Amino acid sequence: MFRRLAQLLPALAISTLVSAHGYVQQVTIDGTVYKGNNLNVETPAPSIIRLVNTNSPVKGAQNPYINCGQDAQFASLAGNANPGSQLEILWVGGTDGSSNWPHNTGPLMHYMTKCDGSCSTYNSTNSEWFKISELGLEADGNTWYQANLNSRAPANVTIPNTLAPGNYLLRSEIISLQLAMSQGGAEFYPACIQLQVGGSQTQGPTSSEECTFPGCYSDDDPGILTPDIYNPPIQYTFPGPPVASFVDAGSSSAAPSSTGSGSTAPSSAGSASGSSAGTTSTFANGPSSTIIASSTPSPTVTGQCMLSGRSVNEGVVKRDSRNKRTHKWRLVRSH
Repeated sequence: MFRRLAQLLPALAISTLVSAHGYVQQVTIDGTVYKGNNLNVETPAPSIIRLVNTNSPVKGAQNPYINCGQDAQFASLAGNANPGSQLEILWVGGTDGSSNWPHNTGPLMHYMTKCDGSCSTYNSTNSEWFKISELGLEADGNTWYQANLNSRAPANVTIPNTLAPGNYLLRSEIISLQLAMSQGGAEFYPACIQLQVGGSQTQGPTSSEECTFPGCYSDDDPGILTPDIYNPPIQYTFPGPPVASFVDAGSSSAAPSSTGSGSTAPSSAGSASGSSAGTTSTFANGPSSTIIASSTPSPTVTGQCMLSGRSVNEGVVKRDSRNKRTHKWRLVRSH
């Protein structure tokens, strides 16, 4: 029965979800709301969210748009944050924010990279990213934390408690796996948020915990190519490097259930029912993110996009130059 269902689900997904995609519309940092822009507006407002030009997913792990999203533009602002700051990231469906996030299968991960100077002019094509959180399956082993976004719950992530100050990009990423039973079927939704992190902490990742986008993933990685995604029990391995060790040492958080009832997963497990590459544990290391199923959904924002003109395109460096860069994490893993 399960194999028959597995044959039918991709076809259903194609027919019902082909136009049902989404983007990040709003970010809240320690209670301060930073609105983004709806898509296809003529005069985008200043924002901390790098605006993409479509709600469609990035296809292919080597696609240059996997860095910050489809044709992502520099944002003109940076959100104020500190080590330990709580961020709520609102993923929505459609192009005007009037629909909820449509997908429910696959992981939710967060990465950071330090900007060289101001993030408003920083091209992240060759940046070294480190992972700060990953969420996969809930404790039942069948429901993905991503499914909570369907009810307009935000994706919450904590800035590492010991992170050194500076200008950073936060990369929020959803990988939708409903079509990932064959290679190339995974759908990547990355979004980049510009932050200015204060404080006086001193820590950061080691070079072996960093990787580039493209470069962090391959299309045949476990967790991206998932032929048994609809054949429970699901054994899921998160793609990319593990959560950076300094995050594990300084942060922990609980993951509320999708019902919002207040029940929680173990406080050391923000990455439920999955393992990072190179590990065999049921729960991945060192989470600092949660999905909160809010009892008061965030208000829908429609047609409120606002003042200034679109800013400069991030651009993409030549593929030859990118291919010459060493993917440090993959080299470490292979030795």
